[in-house]
Amino acid sequence: MPETHQSQTQPLDAALSLDDRRRGGRRRRDDHEGDGRNYRWVLVALGALMTCVALGAMFSLAVFLEPLTLQSGWSRTGVSSAMTLDFLVMGLAGFGWGAASDRYGPRLVVLTGAILLGLGLVLASRAGSLQGFQLAYGVIVGLAAGAFFAPMIAAVTKWFDTGRGLAVSLVSAGMGLAPMTISPLAGWLIPQYGWRTAMALIGVLAWALLIPAALLVRSAPAGAGAPAAAAASVSPDPAGDSVSRALSSPQFIVLGLTFFLCCAAHSGPIFHMVSYAMLCGVSMMAAVSVYSLQGLAGLAGRLLLGVLADRLGVRRVLLAGLLIQAFAIATYAFIDRLGEFYAMGVVFGLAYGGVMPLYAVLAREYFGQRIMGTVFGAATMMSSLGMAIGPLAGGWVYDAFHAYTSLYIGSAAVALGAVAIALTFPAPSRGPARLAGAPSGSPV
Repeated sequence: MPETHQSQTQPLDAALSLDDRRRGGRRRRDDHEGDGRNYRWVLVALGALMTCVALGAMFSLAVFLEPLTLQSGWSRTGVSSAMTLDFLVMGLAGFGWGAASDRYGPRLVVLTGAILLGLGLVLASRAGSLQGFQLAYGVIVGLAAGAFFAPMIAAVTKWFDTGRGLAVSLVSAGMGLAPMTISPLAGWLIPQYGWRTAMALIGVLAWALLIPAALLVRSAPAGAGAPAAAAASVSPDPAGDSVSRALSSPQFIVLGLTFFLCCAAHSGPIFHMVSYAMLCGVSMMAAVSVYSLQGLAGLAGRLLLGVLADRLGVRRVLLAGLLIQAFAIATYAFIDRLGEFYAMGVVFGLAYGGVMPLYAVLAREYFGQRIMGTVFGAATMMSSLGMAIGPLAGGWVYDAFHAYTSLYIGSAAVALGAVAIALTFPAPSRGPARLAGAPSGSPV
């Protein structure tokens, strides 16, 4: 009898043990998913920090421009061309960095960028010639800066299915914070220590902040961002074919041209803002405060337009932001008082800051997640080519006419061109298929 009883209870014990293991597995999966849901916001914060420090360090050249040209004797066009090189190199590198993040993950990409950024700034601070400065600041810093925005935007979108517009806007908010952090720091350091020491210190600070942050970056776990991300990855098409079709599609052409013209319009007014305000009689620190307020408004614009895009539709909100940007740029040509600079800084910052993250949301809607890093890297390359125009054009305008009026009038015309192109955006697919992964003939 005892043996019979034991034999009868063994299947029951085995069943209970299997059930316990299943429940334990479900609990572990639930805990993992909960950790993932929480860590995605850590990744958002890391992305914001990285874009703030990296792009803030690069854009701080606007603060260095006046004292650097006075102390070195280099022309304003020559120094401004370093920023033009930054954007050209950042654009080309951004495409490569985006593809690398799709293949190897974002951590390696942003860690490499962090090392290169500090190196470029330190080498630029020691440059003995204009050509050496252009190589260090224009090539190495530009190469490094391209490693953050597109890869981190692509990484964050993989973690989110809903609320993606807000998440992307928060990462992009780092760009809005940059004028309130790195630029005022540069404005304080330059009078204290000179431009060379100030630039070297910013390079060391970039190392100290970005290298540890890069080590905390994680790739999204399997199933994150589902179902949209999963739908975009089920295509049997080779990835290269998908990328080729995506980059030659009308959707990408409209996206890339709008991004290009948008950035070509606002890059000059942003970069030469401090110099223009000082030309109008505003002190250096007051001019930097205008630049910082403009960045604060850009931060608010990213959050505001990101939320509105989730509620009203990204194309409609993008178009409105582009229109306001064109108006603000044109108005700058007719102001010369500090209060007017503050007022227009708020309007301009809201507009150009608010539209920037919306291009990533559109890219995600058009092309899905599977090749998001590559596609948005290509779009960022287009935007960087646009950003490269403004600094050099503004430097040439000032050296030729000793005024910036023509810069603002021309930039406003380019901004209206961005509006015209944006009117042709087609509606993204509402179904699970995306252009990059859908068979030929699928709706987009």
